[in-house]
Amino acid sequence: MSSNNQIRNRTLKELTIKDNFMFAAVMFNPDNCSRLVEMVLHIPVDRVVVDVEKSIVYHPEYHGIRLDVYAKDENNTRYSIEMQVRTTPVEKRSRYYHSQIDMDLLLKGAPYEQLPDVYVIFICDYDPFGERKYCYTVDSVNRETQKSYEDGNHTLFLNTVGENKDDVAPELARFLDFVHADLASSTDDFGDAYVKQLQASVKDVKASREMEGRFMVLEEMLRQEHRDGYEEGRQDGRIEGLQEGRLQFIREMIMDQLKKLGDPSSDIQYLLNEEKNLELLKSYYRIAQESVSLEEFEHKLKE
Repeated sequence: MSSNNQIRNRTLKELTIKDNFMFAAVMFNPDNCSRLVEMVLHIPVDRVVVDVEKSIVYHPEYHGIRLDVYAKDENNTRYSIEMQVRTTPVEKRSRYYHSQIDMDLLLKGAPYEQLPDVYVIFICDYDPFGERKYCYTVDSVNRETQKSYEDGNHTLFLNTVGENKDDVAPELARFLDFVHADLASSTDDFGDAYVKQLQASVKDVKASREMEGRFMVLEEMLRQEHRDGYEEGRQDGRIEGLQEGRLQFIREMIMDQLKKLGDPSSDIQYLLNEEKNLELLKSYYRIAQESVSLEEFEHKLKE
């Protein structure tokens, strides 16, 4: 393989929050995620539930991995939040995200009239529209009447290099300054409590051996995407490897949740390691989140 097709191995300690993996890892903390939503949308949020499985997925349409944060709040409002560092058009990408969220809800039986509000939020480390604004909000409008078209879809583009600080909340500007910072300055004091909380979370992620292992798996998956040879046989094998990576990622998240309740038995560990059904593992993760003890978790598995 030529050097042009190789990607330098990155380490977890090199990452800042603008890296997709680090951003997702930090936002898996519900408090971090809910405070971000409150800050951006200026709405109170009691709690959010972050769907880990939907936050790391393989997208054949984009020929790669999408690593964003997918969550819902107590009002069933859905949020898809993605860090965007490449200066590529994101308008069609936001449309795709909205359609995928709606399709997922409809397939689960939700009627059209009960589809919840959906917010797709891009945090861009560049100015996506060139107007030097920290935030661009896109909602549907009836062109003839100039009245809002309430279809429940909302898209926001945050810009880390905005210049209109007088028009946005100071905490949002400080957060975006933190996102834009390079590795050396990312640990500076930004004079903001939420940024300090995120800095502590980044530090915890970098100190976690489990997160380091997951990052190494993801890096290998990304390297595979850049290798030559996309003929059908190799492509099938690549997707199979990505699927196994997703299975292992969810297994580890289930174990993390169960360890908060005690010491999982060898039977539980064997069950998780042997399970190859992605949908079942997703249900196990939801059960683990809802259980208050290991006994309750095992009991619900038998129901």
